[in-house]
Amino acid sequence: MVMYRVLMPVDANEERALAQANYVTSLPNAENEVEAYILFVFTEDSNELPQEFEKFKSASRISSVRRAREALEDDGVEVTILEDSGDTEDDILEAAEDYDVDSIILGGRKRSPVGKAIFGSTTQGIILSSDRPVVVTGRGDA
Repeated sequence: MVMYRVLMPVDANEERALAQANYVTSLPNAENEVEAYILFVFTEDSNELPQEFEKFKSASRISSVRRAREALEDDGVEVTILEDSGDTEDDILEAAEDYDVDSIILGGRKRSPVGKAIFGSTTQGIILSSDRPVVVTGRGDA
């Protein structure tokens, strides 16, 4: 069976992670042919994370990761949780290479009218640096 592999880097925002998961489950034959790798990167400035996570940094403890995994698995998509720490953009590109994914699914962020002219720095960096297709989903709260 040919599997279509996607890398889904998520941050601590549940709505974005669910929007990414919804995109993945909408792919043709997702329940039988899509394999999703959810990546959470712990960074130096992970201020969004509650302090209690510092003791045991585990991606599976992050609510956005858990919610995305549940949404994918509920629709029959095979899921692998990945975690890393360091530079988000480099970690995403390395994971895409290491797991030989077919595409990268990023979550979009709300931007001001001026900010809409340019993606966020990580998103823009992935789009410009990756040799794989990159999809940017909506925020998921619209």
